[in-house]
Amino acid sequence: MAKKILIHFLALIVFLFCAGPLLLTLFGGIIPDAALLSYPPKWFSMKPSFAYYKYIFFGVVPSAYEERGAMRSMITEEARQIPHSMMNSAIIAFSVMGINILFGGMASFAFARIRFKGKSATFMGIVMCRLLPAAAFVVPFYLIVQSLGLLDTKIAIIMVHSILTLPFTVLILSVFFRRIPVDIDEAATVDGASRPQIFIKITLPLSAASIVATGLFAFMLSYSEFLYSLILSGTNKTRTLSVAMAALSTNTDVAWGMLMAGIFISLIPSLILAILVWKFVVEGIILGAVKY
Repeated sequence: MAKKILIHFLALIVFLFCAGPLLLTLFGGIIPDAALLSYPPKWFSMKPSFAYYKYIFFGVVPSAYEERGAMRSMITEEARQIPHSMMNSAIIAFSVMGINILFGGMASFAFARIRFKGKSATFMGIVMCRLLPAAAFVVPFYLIVQSLGLLDTKIAIIMVHSILTLPFTVLILSVFFRRIPVDIDEAATVDGASRPQIFIKITLPLSAASIVATGLFAFMLSYSEFLYSLILSGTNKTRTLSVAMAALSTNTDVAWGMLMAGIFISLIPSLILAILVWKFVVEGIILGAVKY
């Protein structure tokens, strides 16, 4: 009995540690500033309000922001950029996810199943290049994008994010593909199947869960990337959510509740995607740990 209580207690601590920040941002976005900043805490002394969300999405100024004096809440127009920036990040991240699944899958299949000259050196070069600091490539990437005339475009950010995430995809998927028995490929070859047919009709179906899990990993990396998104996006037209949230968090005119609401909104796409494909993520991890 004591052992079971201890296990549940430790599980509760882990849950609070992981979900605590999410719950705080959720409550902080619906609690008025007067209650949120009260001391001693009176978080539930006032009726919850979705005024911050209405302002962010529809521009409706909360009534508390119209008060005069020291108790007046602070407001900033930067919070209104969150929906557009979230859409930019979603478009870029989904594009990067698709590119990783398509090109990363084909490259991983080649490294896992095809023998060619310089295979080991090429594979190590792709993987090792990501061990260098990302900041070391800022100037070269910027000059390349500038020479192509793609500054302040989503295409440039998608290209750079894909370059940054493809090494991880190739490394992870090549491991998964190697675990598929070679006998399956040999049997398909005897039946007259070509390399593309083996890849499309055999490898992809057998590795569907792993591919989805890897694609989600690439999505998360792109969605949360900040440095290159900041350098390559010059205006609100291409500004990603990470850049918009950084600008919002450093603005001294933003209220805590507004900031909490913005943070929670920024998490929604990732949460929805994770919930939808969670089954595939877990299955992909399990399949990566055991042989077929």
